[in-house]
Amino acid sequence: MSVDSRFTRALLDDEAVAAARVLTDLAGRPDALVVLGSGLADALDEAWGVPAATVSLGEIPGVVAPVADGHGGELRAYETSGGVVLVATGRTHLYEGLGVRPVTALARAVVAAGIRRAVLTNANGCLRPWNLGDVMAITDHGNLSGTSPFDGPLFLDVSTVWDAQMTDALRGVCQREGVYAILRGPEYQTMAETRILAGLGVDCVGMSTVMEALTLHALGVRVAGMSVVSDLSFADAPTDPTAVIEAASAARQTVVAGIEAALTA
Repeated sequence: MSVDSRFTRALLDDEAVAAARVLTDLAGRPDALVVLGSGLADALDEAWGVPAATVSLGEIPGVVAPVADGHGGELRAYETSGGVVLVATGRTHLYEGLGVRPVTALARAVVAAGIRRAVLTNANGCLRPWNLGDVMAITDHGNLSGTSPFDGPLFLDVSTVWDAQMTDALRGVCQREGVYAILRGPEYQTMAETRILAGLGVDCVGMSTVMEALTLHALGVRVAGMSVVSDLSFADAPTDPTAVIEAASAARQTVVAGIEAALTA
């Protein structure tokens, strides 16, 4: 994929370059990024073992340490057969009110450091009659957050944000596939909003991932995504944030298999 130099100039600023130096000092030139969402911070602990190096996310220039429950605060470097993989055990969200730049800071930094592939994961509210713990391969998205990583006339073709080969690899692992939509949050959607979103063709909703995916895509990175069914939006019971984290955590085996499949696609 060719990269429009306007996106490089707009996104890879001095802060991103400084952050990239921290990452390359940590682990050399990285090959890929994995972001672990709610309840998934320790998903790779057993599968991948002890990382080669670790740094606190808040110590990377421009990156803000996660504050949401179920999110870790580390960036770990793993040496794999396919190269060095950087794994973020959590992320910052738009609802924290800091603007979009901190939300995309890690994505911009890892591109400046040299990555070419990324797998993004999250927990969701499901709008379909699926099961808690199902993992959905993200085939497309809806940006309903009211914001963008870009300012000015930076027109981006978003029809291929989710890499076809990597997504196809996820189909062999995940129980579901479909459309993920981002809402700003932090409130969950009303029943009326749930019906509207389902009618628009949205399968699952959440408060993350899309800003990172757009940024990475604009900078030429192949992106895949998985979203864990952690809340049933049409259920009669109110959403329990603790139960969301528990449901996401229970899906870690599928998530790990998906990460490994996508990174080798």
